[in-house]
Amino acid sequence: MTYRVCFVCTGNICRSPMAEFVFRARVAEAGLEDLVEVDSAGTGGWHEGEGADPRTVTVLRENGYEAEHTARQFDPSWFGRLDLVVALDAGHLRALRRLAPTERDAEKVRLLRSYDPAAGDDLDVPDPYYGGPEGFDACLEMVEAASHGLLAAVRERVEGRAA
Repeated sequence: MTYRVCFVCTGNICRSPMAEFVFRARVAEAGLEDLVEVDSAGTGGWHEGEGADPRTVTVLRENGYEAEHTARQFDPSWFGRLDLVVALDAGHLRALRRLAPTERDAEKVRLLRSYDPAAGDDLDVPDPYYGGPEGFDACLEMVEAASHGLLAAVRERVEGRAA
């Protein structure tokens, strides 16, 4: 049975595709690509059908990640097929929990940086869109740091299903 994870930010062109590709790489490195499906979406549809921000593509490719992406808007009907919905900041977390059709679905929503013990109380991944390349580099660092803890949590769930 496939475990499905969806990363969500505002427009699905910066943070969430970055998280999608980093986490997909971690899943592949762990040999779990047949058990874990990874994708992303935005809370809004402003960029639907567009590619990722060129700065996202650049930082991903410079760091050895794939970067082919088409933005889409999160649909509340997806909650039924998703196991985990990963928000990139507190605003996304609140928006997604409001969209959740049931309390059980709302419980599927988590903040990405909650999987990074070094994050402390600062659990938002800042939006790099209005800044320069250094914001995209910082975003990647935060995503990579959290992806290890997220992988451990997902592995535990996947292995629990297989038992």
